[in-house]
Amino acid sequence: MPITVADGPWPRPCPSGHESHTFGHAGLVVSASVKRQVVVLAYDGVRLLDLTAVLEVFSTAVGLGGRYEVTLRSPTGDPVTAASGTRLLVDGCYRDLAPVDTLVIPGGPRLPHTPTGPELLAAITDASRSARRVASVCTGAFVLAQAGLLDGRRATTHWRHTGRLARAYPSVTVEPDAIYVRDGAVVTSAGVSAGLDLALALVEEDEGADLAREVARDLVVFLQRPGGQSQFSVASRTLRPRRDDLRQVIDAVMADPAADHALPAMAARVNVSVRHLTRLFRDELGTTPAAFVESARLEAAQSMLESGESVTAAAQRSGLGSDESLRRAFLRHLGVTPSAYRARFRTSARGA
Repeated sequence: MPITVADGPWPRPCPSGHESHTFGHAGLVVSASVKRQVVVLAYDGVRLLDLTAVLEVFSTAVGLGGRYEVTLRSPTGDPVTAASGTRLLVDGCYRDLAPVDTLVIPGGPRLPHTPTGPELLAAITDASRSARRVASVCTGAFVLAQAGLLDGRRATTHWRHTGRLARAYPSVTVEPDAIYVRDGAVVTSAGVSAGLDLALALVEEDEGADLAREVARDLVVFLQRPGGQSQFSVASRTLRPRRDDLRQVIDAVMADPAADHALPAMAARVNVSVRHLTRLFRDELGTTPAAFVESARLEAAQSMLESGESVTAAAQRSGLGSDESLRRAFLRHLGVTPSAYRARFRTSARGA
């Protein structure tokens, strides 16, 4: 899965490194005396929380006995400026430390919209050759995809950009609801604070559940947070389609999720074929009509449960039908049962 940097001179990040492109020392057994080298790769425009979330988890793990050496590095070894304007000093160039156990690419607001610069792409490609595993936080998945590291793999990214990632890189199987996705030596996470979940999962994989649980307790976060990205609004995470007919279909679904939104009925409303409507959903939204309708109905059911309605009422009024259908949808998309979800919001209301 190599990348090709455009021909012509460009500034090499650091002294030359490895030649072949494979993930390094896979399956390596780390002895009790060896520290795993975790490198978080910073660059101009990085989102600060993407970066610090990972650093906090691993550094907290070290304080609790974890066998890590955690460093912040850049493609050139020079300081970088985060998207917030914060100036970040780094520990040096990514090539100054080898072998790398875990390479982490945090996200940045510009990554889904602009091609990654050659320095950053080359750094990721080069560093991944010696790394046992590579991880991305949030929109860092776009850099991994551009580098070819996600070809043929499952991945996720920030909910706002899952459709964009699926359209731009059709060889990547995007899982829009996942908090993080592990596919072989590559792990990708959802947006921003999901970097905490990703890093905790890596600590658990390396050091066991007990240490990961202690880290989570120290940071006052879930070891495994309940729910996925579907807890966020369907409307807010759906790009507004360019086509007027598709906008009409979406507006009708969002206005009344419980109505008849079978594929033939939706296609008939805007006078297009079932095949054509399916293609519009895939090309513009990166999903299927059925999946979109289920997400809208699930969101409606969530809102009803949050307001105190019963599970049965939420199932019927949302269009999901039975208690069992609602339960299956909640477990599939949110990872919790409707009853547990309802209880959580009742507890939150009492504590407010």
